Amino acid sequence: MTSTSTAVTSTSTLPRHTDAHVLARLHKEHGKALYAFLLGLTFGDRHRAEDLVQETLFRAWKHPEALESAHASMRPWLYTVGRRLAIDARRARQVRPAEVGPDALEFSPAADDRTEQAVAVLDVREALRLLSPEHRAVLVQIYFRGASVCEAAEALGVPPGTVKSRTYYALRALRAVMPGYGPGAPDARAAA
Repeated sequence: MTSTSTAVTSTSTLPRHTDAHVLARLHKEHGKALYAFLLGLTFGDRHRAEDLVQETLFRAWKHPEALESAHASMRPWLYTVGRRLAIDARRARQVRPAEVGPDALEFSPAADDRTEQAVAVLDVREALRLLSPEHRAVLVQIYFRGASVCEAAEALGVPPGTVKSRTYYALRALRAVMPGYGPGAPDARAAA
């Protein structure tokens, strides 16, 4: 006798769900209006509005007692549930970072790739190391410190004409040591 009363109690505690035919009729009668209402709450986002309609109908399926009320129409209950779901969804989106789709990646700025610049710096350092100390000193003054010919001549203790000739021959030596960097050299980015 105890086993039958236990069986009766366990079946009565199982969750009840709305009949599939009732739910289909509910969707047929109120689905379009509910979708239009939720489309306005989602600022025209069709996918979110469709998701909210499905979630609202899922709530109706889970709570058949709401459908058994004496109300003339279920539309107010559906609108209330849908509106609360829309508010909850909006609050959840505000808390987490914005969702990014694959299309957004096409328009995002590319990260600066400084690999070519680093390689060029290493090449220039090596080429400068190969120059004579006089030629290196002139290039450091003119190109790296931004000195004029007269300022470089004064800093190095040589006449301005010597600064000009040393600069010419130093650049010529660099072009010989660094063949891919002179004017008319193919651009690596254009080849890629």
